[in-house]
Amino acid sequence: MICELFWWEPVPGGNLIHDMNCCWAPFLYLCLLVSQSRTAEASQETLHWMEKMEVAAKSRISTSSAELIHGLELRLLNASFGGHNLTLQTQIIQALAFKLNCNFSGLSLSSAALEKVPQARPQHAMQFPAELTRNACRTRSRDLRLICIYFSSTRFFQKDINSSLLNNYVLGAQLSHGYVSNLSEPVNISFWHNQSLEGYTVTCVFWKERASKHHWGAWSPEGCHTEQPTPSQVLCRCNHLTYFAVLMQLSQAPVPAELLAPLTYISLVGCSISIVASLLTVLLHLQARKQSDSVTRIHMNLHSSVLLLNITFLLSPVLATPPMPGAACVVLAATLHFALLSCLTWMAIEGFNLYLLLGRVYNVYIRRYVLKLCAVGWGVPAFLVLFLLAVKSSVYGPCKIQLSDSHGNSTGFKTTSICWVQSSWVHSVLVMGYGGLTSLFNLVVLAWALRVLNKLRAQEKAPGTRACRDTVTVLGLTVLLGTTWALAFFSFSVFLLPQLFLFTIFNSLYGFFLFLWFCSQRCRSEAEAEAEMEVFTSQMVQ
Repeated sequence: MICELFWWEPVPGGNLIHDMNCCWAPFLYLCLLVSQSRTAEASQETLHWMEKMEVAAKSRISTSSAELIHGLELRLLNASFGGHNLTLQTQIIQALAFKLNCNFSGLSLSSAALEKVPQARPQHAMQFPAELTRNACRTRSRDLRLICIYFSSTRFFQKDINSSLLNNYVLGAQLSHGYVSNLSEPVNISFWHNQSLEGYTVTCVFWKERASKHHWGAWSPEGCHTEQPTPSQVLCRCNHLTYFAVLMQLSQAPVPAELLAPLTYISLVGCSISIVASLLTVLLHLQARKQSDSVTRIHMNLHSSVLLLNITFLLSPVLATPPMPGAACVVLAATLHFALLSCLTWMAIEGFNLYLLLGRVYNVYIRRYVLKLCAVGWGVPAFLVLFLLAVKSSVYGPCKIQLSDSHGNSTGFKTTSICWVQSSWVHSVLVMGYGGLTSLFNLVVLAWALRVLNKLRAQEKAPGTRACRDTVTVLGLTVLLGTTWALAFFSFSVFLLPQLFLFTIFNSLYGFFLFLWFCSQRCRSEAEAEAEMEVFTSQMVQ
């Protein structure tokens, strides 16, 4: 058809070259128009898809987020456009496509340099290393394509109810040859902001597909390093390409990095001593089990929970390291939480038993008393932990502890990981709340017991050592079973550093203090038994 339109016949004596130029000029112009039409058509199709995504985001249409995003990626990778780059934008989505070759020397993108980005929004930037195309060029020589998709909405990505994304920004990048990972030179993603991050833990994360049972993916910090070069910037250094964001979670004040070593050493030594002391106490109890009463058996259950707590606590940082399987860390975190809840529950049981001993004048017989207490002390924590695992197993796993480290004028953040509760809501309710109620209950019992003993001592005509000994007994027992754990609520402001050391020292040696208490009670009971035997012997002689 084109040949018929531009059919020509040579004219004698005419200029053949001139005639050919006259023929091919319209042809080239038509090809250019066709190419521009195809480019415009591809751009309009991609833009229409972006508008469809925006409508789905605003109206909460139940369209698969994975389908929408993968559809946009496919259209950008296959779109035809002139020049070296293509830029499309809607209100909440911006898409960019770049033609690359094997001579790629790096690329820096900044929202400040893009005309279509409103300057009122917080800025962001992405920097790609020259290594990005190296592996792709080894297998194929054709041109490559890099696409970048920026979202200013979290509608397409799931986030935990206890966290938020900085600026609600998600920045993504993909290379046409496939997934890019294990880069020796990281991809640098910068997020600028104008808000205070005090009280928040900021973590650079990427979207890991098929990592969640209830959504098409989940946020993961693997392969990303978080830095804060300035108070208004968060820098993410990641060794792969995908969708990136900054996860903000409410947290306590960061622990100074220089204190990590001494606190770790204190915990290791203290927990080791407590493990030996608790194990020795349980063995001594088993040796004289027939002579024990209900009070001693309650003490032994508390020792057993402390023994389990110290062992799991020491193993927690070990299993949180990447070579260890994630399932092992989840199991250990659940066991550690169970041990802590059991320990706190047995503390409350000690306070309740103390109330029965002092508050009831006459002996109260409760059928299978210790067995019922065991059902509460071990059963309630087990039920809570199993319920959390059944509802959402991701509650447990590697948990990062933020460490602050100052270098000159810039402040960076380091982290250390342990197997623990990942959900801030569970931590607030079933760790801090549970512990707070236990400590409060024991303190109330202590105050009430001191008042009762004070009245008994005042009624004695000749106050002897018994009232004083009872006072020391109540103080020693209740302080060891509750007061030191209340230090956890003073981790703020000027109390942070003293609280860290006092809490670590007292509670890592908690099992050892209980051992001393057990020994003092045993020596006291043996001394009283010997005194009674001497009185009985003297009466028999008379």
